[in-house]
Amino acid sequence: MIVAKRSTVFSCTECGAQFPKWAGQCSDCGKWNTLEEEILQRAGSGKGDRYSGLNSSETVTSLDSVVVDEMVRRNTGISEFDRVLGGGLVAGSVILIGGDPGIGKSTLLLQALAKLATTDKVLYVTGEESTQQVALRAKRLGVSDSKVRLLAATNIDLILQTVIKEQPDVVVADSVQTLFSDALQSAPGSVAQVRESSAHLVRYAKQTATTVILVGHVTKEGHLAGPRVLEHMVDAVLYFEGDRSSSFRLVRAIKNRFGAVNELGVFAMVEEGLREVTNPSAMFVRRESAAAAGSVILATQEGTRPLLVEVQALVDASPLANPRRLCVGLEQNRMAMLLAVLHRHGGFSLYDQDVFVNVVGGVRVVEPAADLALLAAVVSSLRDKRVAHGTVIFGEVGLSGEIRPVQRGQERLKEASKLGFTRAIIPKGNQPKEKIDGLEVLALPRVDQVLQQLF
Repeated sequence: MIVAKRSTVFSCTECGAQFPKWAGQCSDCGKWNTLEEEILQRAGSGKGDRYSGLNSSETVTSLDSVVVDEMVRRNTGISEFDRVLGGGLVAGSVILIGGDPGIGKSTLLLQALAKLATTDKVLYVTGEESTQQVALRAKRLGVSDSKVRLLAATNIDLILQTVIKEQPDVVVADSVQTLFSDALQSAPGSVAQVRESSAHLVRYAKQTATTVILVGHVTKEGHLAGPRVLEHMVDAVLYFEGDRSSSFRLVRAIKNRFGAVNELGVFAMVEEGLREVTNPSAMFVRRESAAAAGSVILATQEGTRPLLVEVQALVDASPLANPRRLCVGLEQNRMAMLLAVLHRHGGFSLYDQDVFVNVVGGVRVVEPAADLALLAAVVSSLRDKRVAHGTVIFGEVGLSGEIRPVQRGQERLKEASKLGFTRAIIPKGNQPKEKIDGLEVLALPRVDQVLQQLF
């Protein structure tokens, strides 16, 4: 008996490049230990398009002759989820949701599907749980009487046949790492299987105007598992953030072809599931703790939403030759740069001090508008002197000590005024044209001037 020789290649999980043999480093993207073995489909075993219902004639079309229909969004009934999506689900879009195990991905989607099922036909494909387990979770969430259709399957061929038969408006696949195709011999979760299964679902979504939501696992570094090309195939990528020991959950959009990027949705995990937090600024800011030394209130911007968060710093004498610099919720390399600016232009030397900075509530701030608040918190802790009660701060700090303006300064100030803050220290370029009721605005051009005003 002659057995056909298997043909294998090694694919990079980061960039998708393929190599005939294994190597420790991908020569295309430079990443280490990212090559995984992939078994190729035998020659002549291709079945072509096995779903005749998905075939369509592909013709070249002139751009000016394409008729564009008005984009209609389907509301999920969860306003924070709709905010992250850009206003709701778009027909024919493919959404990828990632996050740590147990953080609430399946819970949020089941709650959203239960609300959608009142007006639309939805299908929940579970590859990790049985239908009984999903029903138990639905009972705990109080949505067991919903009209959500369930399918426990992992074979992508069977799933597509069922989807074509059911014709749902929204399909959820939980999770994409459990799906596999008979056309490939590699194990579920491998680079080839994830790419092949996702490609089938993306093609179905585009040709039938069905919304498809994929749930993805994450690696220990916090990145989506599987090939990097998966994030390029989908229309939107959402990440669940937050510490599982905390009740707060953040959903952030890092890619969205139909809405704003870096939009943020805030939820609280309770016994009945995820509950929306409509005023997150009030949740993240504790006025009594903000009055302590080393604590400063920052007005940041997440997508279209102004958000007030508390930045805390602790500066202490270091017994080490190289003092420690630890940053949680902010960029650590930027903090090192700002400490150098503080020494050169503020006159505060920290070469023998440990510096620890944290953003309260598990929020991750990625914009440079946090620079001025970070420096104010560090100096407040160093001198053990509180920032005046009711003060909010934002601004980008340059290497020459200047304070640069940031976007949407007016919205940040209005949010601070709404929450009862009475004083704002901001960049000179963000000086509002009109006075904001109840808020004293101090617009300054230099870091040393800000520190002099505060301390």
